Amino acid sequence: MEILGIDIGGSGIKGALVNAETGEMLTKRHRIPTPNSRKPNDMAEVVKQIVDHFNYEGPVGCGFPTIVKNGVCQSAGNLHPSWVNVNIDELFTAATGHEFTVLNDADAAGYASMNYGIGKGKSGLVIMITIGTGLGSGAFYNGILLPNFELGQIPYKKFDKIEQWAAASAKERENLSYEKWGKRFNKFLKYVELIISPDLIIVGGGTSKKWKEFSHLITIETEVVKAELMNNAGIIGPAVACLREQHHGHLTQKR
Repeated sequence: MEILGIDIGGSGIKGALVNAETGEMLTKRHRIPTPNSRKPNDMAEVVKQIVDHFNYEGPVGCGFPTIVKNGVCQSAGNLHPSWVNVNIDELFTAATGHEFTVLNDADAAGYASMNYGIGKGKSGLVIMITIGTGLGSGAFYNGILLPNFELGQIPYKKFDKIEQWAAASAKERENLSYEKWGKRFNKFLKYVELIISPDLIIVGGGTSKKWKEFSHLITIETEVVKAELMNNAGIIGPAVACLREQHHGHLTQKR
């Protein structure tokens, strides 16, 4: 079954068609920069452009970079404050004419790893960490999603949340070397290990492509591995989640 998966990030919105049974991406990714405003209607218009690009008909799975509960945005994260309490499912459904299932982006990426990647068949508490504009985190216990584990929101020193200090955006903003930034990321993982004692941590997101540059700086006792699907997990995951979560937005218009 072909399903359109969309990955919404702080810098770009990407989509591709996915075989929801095998996890194979059937098309190249189509990427459009995230609007500078990061406001709901502006971003919904870009999502529509992604859907139209593929001339797609059917339900859409979408990963979103903040806390999402039953399709509703609970926190603005790195987006515009007006996102809070917006029903994202219904907003994107109204904008595109296609039913949407929207969930946290790290939860969505975790679906990809747990169903098609290195997390497949893993038991116990598995945590997916995505490194990007923020630090996303998805939690699975014996393969079952525990939604909205927002570990990047942990306060740290003068920062409201540790992702402001340890995400890829901090590395870019402060022009940090991988050596310096990697020590920060390791500090974040130490807090994760201390608080929830996971059995496995899977690292994904765009920065995971540079795994060899910083993996030697990870010193925690918990096993930490790179997500084999890396950045594509943000597209593949929502496609399978679309079938399993099924909190589609109400279809308010037909194409």
